[in-house]
Amino acid sequence: MKTLCSVVLLFLSLTPFVRADEAQLDEKLQPLKAFLGTWRGEFKNSTPEKPLVDISHWERALNGKAIRITHSINDGAYGGETLVTWDAEKKSLVYHYFTTAAFMTKGTMRVDGKKLECHENVTGSANGATEVKSTYELRDDGTIHNVAKYFKDGSWDQGREVTYKPAPNSRPIFK
Repeated sequence: MKTLCSVVLLFLSLTPFVRADEAQLDEKLQPLKAFLGTWRGEFKNSTPEKPLVDISHWERALNGKAIRITHSINDGAYGGETLVTWDAEKKSLVYHYFTTAAFMTKGTMRVDGKKLECHENVTGSANGATEVKSTYELRDDGTIHNVAKYFKDGSWDQGREVTYKPAPNSRPIFK
C-alpha cells in the first residue's frame, strides 16, 4: 500500500496543474483576455429607489476555443449567456447570445485596442429591436464602459449605458 501511495504522489507531483484562469486561450481570443473575470455594472438610469444592476462573468470555455459570458440583471430578473468564438470562414469573432426573455442574437465582434465593437441581429421578440450595436471599452481606471443602440421601427434608438467595476466575489444569478 505504501508503494501505491508513493507512486500516486510522484505522479501528482509531476503532473502539470493549470488553473482555469491561467490556461491558454486560442490566439484569436487573446484580445479578450483582459475582460475575463466578474464585473458589476450599474446602468446609467439606475437609482437607489429603482436599482438596475448587472453582474457579468467572462470566462474561458471549450478548452480555450471560446469565451463564455453569463450575466444577470437584478438577481435574475433577466439574464443571458453568450459564447464567443473565432469563425475562420468569416475571419471574425462571432457570438451567439441566449436570453431568459426567449429571444436570441447572433453577432460579430471587432477588437480595436481596448474596445470591442459589436453588431448583432435579434431573433424573436426583444421589444421590437431587430439589431443591436454596442461597444465595450476597457478603461485605464480598470472599469468597462458599455454603450448600446437598438434598431427598432426603422431607426436607431439610444439603449443602455453601463459602467462595470471588477466584482470577483459576485456571480450571475438565474432563477
